[in-house]
Amino acid sequence: MADAIVAARWQFAFTIMFHYLFPVLTMGLGVLIAVLKTLELRTRDPAYGIAARFWARIFAITFATGVVTGIPMEFQFGTNWAAFSHLAGPVVGQTLFMEGVFAFFAESSFLGVFLFAEKRVSRGLHWLSSIMVALGAVVSGFFIVATNAWMQHPVGYRMNGGRAELTSLWQLVSNPYARWQYPHVISGSLIVASMVMAGIGSYYLLSRRHEASGRLFVRVGVIAGAIFACLSLFPTGSFHGENIARYQPAKMAAMEGLFQSTERAGIAIVGMPDSERRELMDPIVVPGALSYLVYGDFRARVVGLNDIPADQQPPVEIVYYAYHIMVGLGTIFIAVLVLSALLLWRGRLFQSRGTLWVLMLAVPFPYIANHAGWVVAEVGRQPWVVYGVQRSIEGTSRNVTAGMTYFTLFGFLGLYLVVGLLYLLLFARIVNRGPGDEHEPLGSVGTGAAVAEARS
Repeated sequence: MADAIVAARWQFAFTIMFHYLFPVLTMGLGVLIAVLKTLELRTRDPAYGIAARFWARIFAITFATGVVTGIPMEFQFGTNWAAFSHLAGPVVGQTLFMEGVFAFFAESSFLGVFLFAEKRVSRGLHWLSSIMVALGAVVSGFFIVATNAWMQHPVGYRMNGGRAELTSLWQLVSNPYARWQYPHVISGSLIVASMVMAGIGSYYLLSRRHEASGRLFVRVGVIAGAIFACLSLFPTGSFHGENIARYQPAKMAAMEGLFQSTERAGIAIVGMPDSERRELMDPIVVPGALSYLVYGDFRARVVGLNDIPADQQPPVEIVYYAYHIMVGLGTIFIAVLVLSALLLWRGRLFQSRGTLWVLMLAVPFPYIANHAGWVVAEVGRQPWVVYGVQRSIEGTSRNVTAGMTYFTLFGFLGLYLVVGLLYLLLFARIVNRGPGDEHEPLGSVGTGAAVAEARS
């Protein structure tokens, strides 16, 4: 049985981490496309429309790949996690259904209007379709986060015959755990989209291709990225950390490698947690900072792992290192994007090839930071699948063996390799063609002068 649980965890971890590569881009990119269309509508500058149509192609293939890779996860609830589905289905089924309505119906319908109906609808309606695509993306993300927040901090339910029954839909969607988790997730997604946009723009400038569009991409990506990198630190990250300390003290202690309950607890900048010796090795600590960030008081006492039962503690090392990867990369993003914004303000960014190289090479790292954050969220919740209600070991299916699960896992590995390579080829093809290609099936790409400018 233990082997089957491990196999189920491996399969779900792989499928969800691969899948999240795509919605983490579309949630933020939908907002940036809406910004570009709004600028086009206000300024009448066709360059913004060309940019919006270019990124809509990236959005379309990313959205489609996200749908394809997300469907198998839904089935895993019934195949590998049947006991969890039996217990939690009446609750999480509500938010998962609403996510499907927004993602599969609203978002995809308006995406179709945006991609294929520009010549057939008015400018205002085409702009509205971009707003609705962005709204559908972020709202569908909310319902996924609300589902996860219930697993982190279950509210609005009652137990009846071994099943959790929903007693208040409002409590489910207004879960205090999601109050800051959701803005933190959306902020992270916007960092991904902004840095991808700035990275592609930097590539065009460095290669001296599509330079007008490259400057526009870098400008929008750097400004948006700098704003949301700062917001990810404060207030979204800071206040979400307070919720974690309030509702999941074991997770907070693991994130900081804090074994001994301490007043004036400090934040560990670096260190190596040792679960056997129950201490953080070779730490560099900012005294009192953790107490203040969590409770607003430098003298507050923060609970350590030694005061939490051993069977309720998460794997410390995984949570600690994933958290520090996320925070470390987030700090680097703030430094790089704020510096780039200052250079942009002073009119020197487009001539600073070193900074453009950094922006281009930094594109993979916001993906790593976002995935590290989700590792903290999910591994830090262990040993619970629904915090305080059902342990992960109790949530798996009883009639699915480890061999069955590993067989399908290897199948997913092969299939997702093909899907991933196809996505990268399409992505590279779109980038190589560049903005403003009249042969793309997206209707008009603007005036001839604007197309010539985008290709210059």
